[in-house]
Amino acid sequence: MAVPKYKPSKARTRRRGAINMKLTVTNLSTCSNCGAKKLPHRVCPKCGFYRGRQVIEPEQLA
Repeated sequence: MAVPKYKPSKARTRRRGAINMKLTVTNLSTCSNCGAKKLPHRVCPKCGFYRGRQVIEPEQLA
C-alpha cells in the first residue's frame, strides 16, 4: 500500500477545504406579471403576484 513520504502542509490542507466553501450566485427568475427579477418560488416584491394570482396587495409591500 502506498504511504505518503511527506506530511501535507497546513496551507495545502486548508486550501483543499476552502475550495468547497465558495458562495454561489442565486438564480433569479422574471415575474410573469410585471417582468421584475425575483427569487424563484417567491411572491414578486414589486407587484405581489405569485403563479398568476395576486397574493399580496402592492401597498402592503411598502
